[in-house]
Amino acid sequence: MELRAYQQNAIDLARENRRAGVLRQIVYSPTGSGKTEIAIALIHSANSKGKRVAFIANRIGLVEQAARRLRRSGLTVGVLQGDNTHRLDAPVLVCSIHTVARRGLPDIDLIVIDEAHGVAGSRHYRELLFRYSFMPVIGLSATPFARGLGKHYIELGGQLFERIVKAASIRELIDLGFLVDCDIFAPSEPDLSGVTLRKNEFGEYDYAEKQLAAAVDKPSLVGDIVAHWKRLGGDLPTVCFATSLAHSKHIANEFNAAGIPAEHIDCYTDEEERRGILARVTSGQTKVISNVGILTEGWDFPACGVMILARPTRSLTRWIQMAGRVLRPYPGKERAIILDHSGSAAHLGYPTDDLPLELDDGTPKKASGVRQKDEPKPKKCPSCSYVKPPKIHECPACGFKPERQADVEVEAGELVRLDRGKKPTREEKQAAYSALLWMAREKGRKLGWAAHIYRDIFGVWPRGLNDTPAPASEALISFVRSRDIRHAKRKEAANAAARP
Repeated sequence: MELRAYQQNAIDLARENRRAGVLRQIVYSPTGSGKTEIAIALIHSANSKGKRVAFIANRIGLVEQAARRLRRSGLTVGVLQGDNTHRLDAPVLVCSIHTVARRGLPDIDLIVIDEAHGVAGSRHYRELLFRYSFMPVIGLSATPFARGLGKHYIELGGQLFERIVKAASIRELIDLGFLVDCDIFAPSEPDLSGVTLRKNEFGEYDYAEKQLAAAVDKPSLVGDIVAHWKRLGGDLPTVCFATSLAHSKHIANEFNAAGIPAEHIDCYTDEEERRGILARVTSGQTKVISNVGILTEGWDFPACGVMILARPTRSLTRWIQMAGRVLRPYPGKERAIILDHSGSAAHLGYPTDDLPLELDDGTPKKASGVRQKDEPKPKKCPSCSYVKPPKIHECPACGFKPERQADVEVEAGELVRLDRGKKPTREEKQAAYSALLWMAREKGRKLGWAAHIYRDIFGVWPRGLNDTPAPASEALISFVRSRDIRHAKRKEAANAAARP
């Protein structure tokens, strides 16, 4: 097996760390960069020295996939996974962490953990490392910044993982042609004002899933996903990430109703049906495959050119993992398309940006998996919905240049006001009303809501204006958000004052 330069460099660094006494290290290599090839080379090297290796995965599908891949590389492989357990005397064992937690491991010399970003949040993985604290461990991950990966444990006499080995960054791999860049469009996003944040399995704060599902699984939002895919998706093979199983099924049904072949897949899909669905996606018979998270890890389909993100997230780990599904190169595929119906890009940045590559020690003061707050964020073009990289004024997609907002101010406790005695033109009034209608539609509110906001701004009702929605500017969105917060606080204060 011929390794790429960055893969060989990662292997050399891992060996140097081991010689220096590092027991537990995690290899960072982006989705689609060949983490498995790095693992295979390390396993071949260990086997050649008479050492046995346990390759551990967190899902049945990933266990089967890894076993096939390792066998194709010429390794002799056994499996430790429920009723599928066989050949426990093989020099390589591909294991399910859940079976290992129940039965333990036979005699081995090296542990390799796939998708190791989940180790800190998993009791099974932590107990495994405590039990084998004397043994070399190599983790593999495209997102090694989950909270607690570098936390100190008494049981280990040190950190969970002691060091990161960087193979290459996403941007480096794009420049080398091993991954493709992406264009992001954010046509619409749901109103998440009532959705709370809770810690996820990576220790990051993300939206509470039941509340999130209620906010996004609405006919108007689902229909909007299909409409924008027709306009922007280029009829390319597509993966969609939804918020719940019901939401995913509704999206697939909406695509099918529009004459676009789509299927839903989840963890309850039996293996024969799963193979059939993936085969139809690969052949092109199925155009869109919708899921919640089953395809987030371990699914390789380089021809997939579009990702629909219908699952809002504040988790950088989840965002990078999902986006990685469409960044693999494929003949004729120059760039991937991400249709962000979640607002995630605005919060988390482009998935191709540099990542916070340091092991988080689990202390509250650290912002695990989050880019610095003062870093500029991407912004949506109000003309075509393309998500512009930070500090880009002219839209690369349509050439639109937003007007500077020097004449409009938004101040706490006040409404938008026009300065310098300048009266708004009819065109400016129409643009504002169209934007408010657009926001009303996206928030699932009645048209009267837009008229009342318009009256707050201009002091008159929008009589004689066209009822035609158009994307809102960031300034107007910020104003309406501030207004809603002020009204909510006033209402809360009034209710508190009225209580005995």
